[in-house]
Amino acid sequence: MDLHAINLGILTVLFFVVGMIKPKWALFLMEKPSRWLVTMITTVLIMIVMTMYGEGIRQKKIVENHKKPVAASTAPVPVPEPVPVPVPADPAKAAVKKK
Repeated sequence: MDLHAINLGILTVLFFVVGMIKPKWALFLMEKPSRWLVTMITTVLIMIVMTMYGEGIRQKKIVENHKKPVAASTAPVPVPEPVPVPVPADPAKAAVKKK
């Protein structure tokens, strides 16, 4: 998110410079744009950029604090060993007699 804030900051500076030189270029949809309006829009954009940058740095710190240690994540997983199934010794004794 901090990369997006930096990109928006560059666009804000570009908007401010162009708006101060030729307000008609920056605010091309208006009939009579003024430098005052360019200044107000730039102020709002700077507040947005600073908020985005601060939140991006805060999110990055949270992610770094919650990372698991490398040694714990590479521990081997215990594998169960196969155990033979018991089989009856004499199948003839297990049969039921008929009358």
